[in-house]
Amino acid sequence: MNRANHRSGFVNILGNPNVGKSTIMNALVGEKLSITTSRVQTTRHRIMGIVNGSDFQIVYSDTPGILIPAYRLQEAMMNSVKGALADADVILYVTDVTESPLLNADFRTSIAESAIPVIVVINKIDLTDQPKLEELALYWQKEFPGSPVIPVSAKNSFNLNTLLGAILSILPEGEPYFPEDQLTDKHERFFASEIIREKILLNYQKEIPYSVEIEIESFKEEGNLISIRALIHVARDSQKGIIIGHKGARLKKTGTEARHDLEDFFGRKVFLELYVKVTKEWREKPHILKRFGYR
Repeated sequence: MNRANHRSGFVNILGNPNVGKSTIMNALVGEKLSITTSRVQTTRHRIMGIVNGSDFQIVYSDTPGILIPAYRLQEAMMNSVKGALADADVILYVTDVTESPLLNADFRTSIAESAIPVIVVINKIDLTDQPKLEELALYWQKEFPGSPVIPVSAKNSFNLNTLLGAILSILPEGEPYFPEDQLTDKHERFFASEIIREKILLNYQKEIPYSVEIEIESFKEEGNLISIRALIHVARDSQKGIIIGHKGARLKKTGTEARHDLEDFFGRKVFLELYVKVTKEWREKPHILKRFGYR
């Protein structure tokens, strides 16, 4: 392939919780790599999605929402956000039409002062009207002078081609970083654990989803069947019974929904075993967080 004028770079997606960063990356990549729910802190890890064209390679990074850490897990999540700020060639700063512009303004200042090219993405424009959108656009133009401000609806795939064009216009020239057939930096076990965690986010209330971590104990492929054994770690004894439910009904529902999504994702039959384990206060223990892939 002729690499003359080839563009390649890291496009890192930053923003406050629940503005639609994961939905935007999934839409730009064309695959569901990041789980999405209406809950804040759905994304815990930095996840890369790689898109290749005839003369470009874009390495997107989805990141956790910007927050003030309350425990060590959140500190690790913010470390991945800071890392994404440090190694970006382009930053997509995602906001939406409902969030307060004052939220985490200090971190936004560090983005503006980083000298990294920024594209401001106003998401969820289907939830507002034209006058309010124009007012918001003016605000963000003042916050990031000289940066493009692009309104989108990731959920409805509206204006994403305009966003892609803006990215390509400022992506630096360079060789690809990854092979052309590579879609992400994550392995299959990671996606299996995230799909299971997504179902817990959707099926349980209050603190339960934030006290849970998924560990894939075994992942075996035999012909058209994948056998997965997963541990659902909870932080306290009382949470174990809530996860399991009366006569195991809630855990069975979660497992059934996860298995269906796993089969869609991998394109194969899946045999899924779920077990619940109490790992007390795992969110505060560095050696356990490291084992779960946090740094």
